[in-house]
Amino acid sequence: MKFSTFEKIGFGFLVAAWVVWGSHQIGGLLVHATELEKPAYVVELADADPAKTDSPAVVESAMTLLASAEPGKGAKVFKKCKSCHSVNKGGKNGVGPNLWNVVGKAQASVVGYKYSGVLQGLGGEWSYENLDAFLLSPKNYANGTKMSFSGLKKAGDRASVIAYLRSLSDAPKPLP
Repeated sequence: MKFSTFEKIGFGFLVAAWVVWGSHQIGGLLVHATELEKPAYVVELADADPAKTDSPAVVESAMTLLASAEPGKGAKVFKKCKSCHSVNKGGKNGVGPNLWNVVGKAQASVVGYKYSGVLQGLGGEWSYENLDAFLLSPKNYANGTKMSFSGLKKAGDRASVIAYLRSLSDAPKPLP
């Protein structure tokens, strides 16, 4: 009797499945797992302080550090932003708007840039406080914004970036 290649392959898979199933059945007969009455190794967790878990995490404001912030350090931190934003006077918009003279400017007001509806609806200006909140978490400041950057968690970094953005102006706004 002559078998085709497909029949030989099929028979090989069938034999392999029987071997796996048989090994499983024999292993089940030879090894009996029993539940432990108490854990063999106890992991002790430190008690969480209820005062810390009930209150939300306090985020340090960059406003307290703004007077001592260094624009040079802000320029280094801002390198993360340069892939989307330009900072040259009269520069073109990129993925994000040009940020020349942004401190004190009305929000969503750069000509030629299409902002998300959420940011257009906010109104107001880019004050130091608004910039701090936006840089901390753009998604929390303007839920639904197109900006995908997760934010700067360190208050010192935010203060430095705000000081750098403030320096990008012919007439920088006075510090608060």
